[in-house]
Amino acid sequence: MIDREPIIRVGIMEREPEIWGQFQGQFELPSTVRLGGPFHVRNEAGQLVLYDDEGIEVIRRPEILCRPISGGPFTLRDVTIGIRFHWERKEDQTFEGNVRFVAGEDGMTVAINEIGLERYLKSVISSEMSAAAHAELLKAHAITSRSWLVAMLERRSKQEDLRPPVRRSQETESEIIRWYDREEHSLFDVCADDHCQRYQGITKILTRAAADAVESTRGAFLTYNEDVCDARYFKACGGLTENFENVWADVPVPYLASVSDSAAEYPRVLSESDARAWIMSSPEAYCNTTDAALLRQILPSFDQETVDFFRWRVEYEREELERILCEKSGIDFGVLMDLIPVRRGPSGRIVKLKVVGSKNTRVVGKELEIRRWLSKSHLYSSAFVVETVRDGKGVPLHFSLFGAGWGHGVGLCQIGAAVMAEEGKKAEEIVMHYFRGASLRRLY
Repeated sequence: MIDREPIIRVGIMEREPEIWGQFQGQFELPSTVRLGGPFHVRNEAGQLVLYDDEGIEVIRRPEILCRPISGGPFTLRDVTIGIRFHWERKEDQTFEGNVRFVAGEDGMTVAINEIGLERYLKSVISSEMSAAAHAELLKAHAITSRSWLVAMLERRSKQEDLRPPVRRSQETESEIIRWYDREEHSLFDVCADDHCQRYQGITKILTRAAADAVESTRGAFLTYNEDVCDARYFKACGGLTENFENVWADVPVPYLASVSDSAAEYPRVLSESDARAWIMSSPEAYCNTTDAALLRQILPSFDQETVDFFRWRVEYEREELERILCEKSGIDFGVLMDLIPVRRGPSGRIVKLKVVGSKNTRVVGKELEIRRWLSKSHLYSSAFVVETVRDGKGVPLHFSLFGAGWGHGVGLCQIGAAVMAEEGKKAEEIVMHYFRGASLRRLY
C-alpha cells in the first residue's frame, strides 16, 4: 500500500481550442522563460502557442509546463462544471501548483494541474460539499475522497492493469447494458468534475475548517484486506444505499453493499410491490431532511437549486419522452407503450429497464444509462416507479416518474453523512456506517 503522499495530475479543461487564464505571480516556463499576468494558449496544428496579455507569442511547444516561482496561484477562465448534468455551467477557477498545457490528438488543448494529494483534497471536500459544513463531515469526506483516489491509482499501477480493460458495454439485439466508471484518462489521473470528483480550486476553500479537516486526517485511509478501499460517494441515497455490482462491474464489493441510511435497519427492496411502497413513502432517514438552514450550510450554491432530492417526481407527455429517448439512445421506438423494470437493486434503483415501443423494444442498463435515456440531462436516480395514463385504446398519453434519491447510491451518502455530523457523530463513526467491514488506517 501507499506510504507517502503522491502528486496528482488533475485534468481541469479538455477539448478546448483555446484556454484563457492569468498567472498571479511569476511562473517559469520551459527554457527558463518567465511570465506573469494574463495569457492564453491555443493549439495550432499540434503545437501549443502561449501568448501574453498583448497577444505576443511567448513559447511554442506540443507541451508547456508552467511552474510558480514563489508559490503564486493561477486562474483559468470559463471552466465547465457539472458536465452533462442539470447544473452544468461555466466559472473562473483559481488553483495552486503547476499547470501543464498539452496538445490533444483532436487538435484541442488540455490544461492539467499538478498538485500534492493533501492540497488537492482541501479543494475537493470544499467543492463536493460546502466549506462551511460541519467539521466531522469534512473529515469523513476527506478520508473517503483520499481513499477513492489512491485506490484508483494503485489499481492502475498493478501489473494486471496492463491487460485489456473490463468490457463496459454489452449490446445485443434486445439489450444495451453500459456502465460508466473512471475511464482511463490518458493524459492525467483524474478529471476535475463529477465524473471523477469535484475539484474547483482554492476559491472554494472559504473556511479554515476545510483545511483543518484534511490536515487532521492526513494519510488516513479506509482499507479492506490490505488494500485501500475504493470508497464511492454520492449526494442522497433516498433511505437505502445500493450494491456496487448494480452500478459498475458485476463483482460484489463487501464494503460497498447496501446499508440503511438511518440508525434503524430497513428491509431491502426485493419486488416491484416493495419498490412502490418504499418510493411512495417518506421513511425516517439521515438524508430525509428539509432543514433549509442545514442544506445551505452543507451544499455548494448550485446544488442548493436541487431541493427535491429525497423524493421527486418527473412528468412527461408521451411525445416528449419519445423525443428524448430517440435523441439519447439513437433508437426510434415509435409510439412509446411501456417502461417496465426488469431488475432492481436493494435500494430500489432499477438495474435493467425494458423500453417498449411500437417499432422497437430494448432492455437498457445500468443505472446511469437509464438515467440518461429518460432525461434531457440525467434523472436524479434510477430508483423510480412509473404511473401511466392511457387512452381508451391503451395508448399512453402521459408518464409520471416517482423517484427516490440523488446519485448512484453506492458508498457514502453525502447529505446523510452531513446530518449524522450535525447529530454529533464523529468522522470515524460516519465512514464506518457506510463502509461496513472496512478499517481506518493512517498510511503516511
